[in-house]
Amino acid sequence: MKTFIIAEAGVNHNGSLELAKKLVDVAIEAGADAVKFQTFKAESAISSYTPLAEYQKKNLGEEKSQLEMVKELELSFADFEKLKKYCDEKGILFLSSPFDIESARFLKDLGLQMFKIASGEITNYPLLKEIGSYRKEVILSTGMADLGEIEDALDVLIESGTKKENITVLHCNTEYPTPFEDVNLRAMLTIKEAFKVRVGYSDHTLGIEVPIAAVALGAEVIEKHFTLDKNLPGPDHKASLDPGELKTMIKAIRNIEKAIGDSIKKPSPSEKKNIPIVRKSIVAKRPIKKGEILTEENLTTKRPGTGISPMRWREIIGRKAQRDFKKDELIKI
Repeated sequence: MKTFIIAEAGVNHNGSLELAKKLVDVAIEAGADAVKFQTFKAESAISSYTPLAEYQKKNLGEEKSQLEMVKELELSFADFEKLKKYCDEKGILFLSSPFDIESARFLKDLGLQMFKIASGEITNYPLLKEIGSYRKEVILSTGMADLGEIEDALDVLIESGTKKENITVLHCNTEYPTPFEDVNLRAMLTIKEAFKVRVGYSDHTLGIEVPIAAVALGAEVIEKHFTLDKNLPGPDHKASLDPGELKTMIKAIRNIEKAIGDSIKKPSPSEKKNIPIVRKSIVAKRPIKKGEILTEENLTTKRPGTGISPMRWREIIGRKAQRDFKKDELIKI
């Protein structure tokens, strides 16, 4: 099964449409299935009293309110119209997470068939109800949530009109970067078992190992932040992949998809030719005369595997040699 890979541009465009387009180009070059942004009216989503998160303070290196920071990262609806058109022309799926109802309605009118709900919105009943009413594909991130909160969010989406089979739930940790010991990838499997939904993983660790491991565990969707340059100013650049890392991660995921296989244990087409070379046969341990009894003293097992299988050892022991055999010659009966 092909993993749906979302290259998360987020707000790494720093409020610039031109940078956003460059991020789209990088996502295409890397082989992503979709490129995702964040659509919001800062004053509709964040109050003036909201402080910065610790990672935001650290990455920005300055004191300001979250509202001030986010205003600088806001693209206009007109910008998103241009960005969506650019993605359509380039052949990559445009996605964006809405953070307020006005933005959700704008994205619906823009023609989005898939809605990504960010972790911070999992308890935002009005937004969940709004998006649920669109009856589109939904990808729900679950950072900071427990099973009860996930269940409540799913209930709102389903009661509002979205089919359960159209929802994918992403395990996630919202710390930037996420410490490896806090990832808890097995929780993705817990979500799958608890709610019988498609699952995936939204990653905020440094590096590419954890998303690759998530695919090996069964993630059907992977989301990962990327940037043009980790040294650009802004809250998320440092915990994002650079273009080369994004490409490497996607290539590795595609290799893992091939490697997962169909679960049937059998010789693969590529290794069948090795069977006669690598396996062993019953051979003469020393010269054997015709009529001599075949015993453990005059038989042994050696490559190649083109003769009698050593698994027939007990059947061969005690028989009479039908002819002379030289040392190392394949035994025939």
